[in-house]
Amino acid sequence: MKADLLAPAAVLVLWTLVMLVWMAGTRLPALKAAGIDMSKAVGGRGQDLETVLPASINWKAHNYAHLVEQPTLFYAIIAILAIMGQVSSTAVILAWAYVALRIAHSLVQATVNKIAWRFPLFAASTLVLLILAILALMRTLG
Repeated sequence: MKADLLAPAAVLVLWTLVMLVWMAGTRLPALKAAGIDMSKAVGGRGQDLETVLPASINWKAHNYAHLVEQPTLFYAIIAILAIMGQVSSTAVILAWAYVALRIAHSLVQATVNKIAWRFPLFAASTLVLLILAILALMRTLG
């Protein structure tokens, strides 16, 4: 049953890497189009590109950053639940729901980036994460 709970975490890791590739695949050509010679570039951070590249290119980077922020809590919660054992079907369903909501959030943010669509997905995923955190706390307190 632990594998049932760990699978959504593995999928979200893979999705994060997909977003990294998507970001690089759009950002690198955009840098070239902006006249930035990567062989001569020194230092800098992704945020430095906000005014250089089109917003739709930066959206992928924004989402990649989001995927290495809040989901770290998800990974910790999944690890706690898996370590504690006795994984419930409720936890597995919630874990898959979290992953589905984060992937949907990514697709919205990376393409149309409509906040009216993005925010409900973020809020729903955060609610699911909160419920998972409560389950993990209950499991650890016994």
